[in-house]
Amino acid sequence: MNWMNPHQAGARAFWATALAALMCAVALSLPLRADAAPLTEGSAMPTLSLNDQHDKPVAVGTQTRWVVFTAEKPVSDMVSAVLAAEPAGVADRMRLVYVADISGMPALVTRMFALPKLRELPFPIALVREAPQVTQVADIPRVKGTATVLRLDNGRVAQVATIRLADELRTLLGLPAKPTTP
Repeated sequence: MNWMNPHQAGARAFWATALAALMCAVALSLPLRADAAPLTEGSAMPTLSLNDQHDKPVAVGTQTRWVVFTAEKPVSDMVSAVLAAEPAGVADRMRLVYVADISGMPALVTRMFALPKLRELPFPIALVREAPQVTQVADIPRVKGTATVLRLDNGRVAQVATIRLADELRTLLGLPAKPTTP
């Protein structure tokens, strides 16, 4: 007869349940990722339910002309610098929605450092902060070290571009070139 310590039996049951729950979570998420396909020209822009750095809702609708997406801090800093150099209200005038995926940032760092800095910017940034929001932007194409810029026409993707440099972003968006200093 195999006698088991009751504490060992409880620990085994706990880990077996935890493992089963993890496997179920992975299995349930697989169909979502299997259906995900990068957006291309002609694709319908998915609905985004995000809040900006001031916790106000941000919508991408049929009137939205541009979506600029970043998932890396240096790229986000570049996009922010381009938009901050423009007169106030540039995002509204251009019908531009800037989306930044900061979900990989630890919550404490987000609250203590990132959000206060982002709140100083003169334009809204739709923030992807949690796992359910990550699935909303899963179809947006991304290339390491670039911003993804989607030009929309009536809620459909008309152009997909990846941008590395501030001048490229200004040109694509039709913004004036940054003056050079002599």
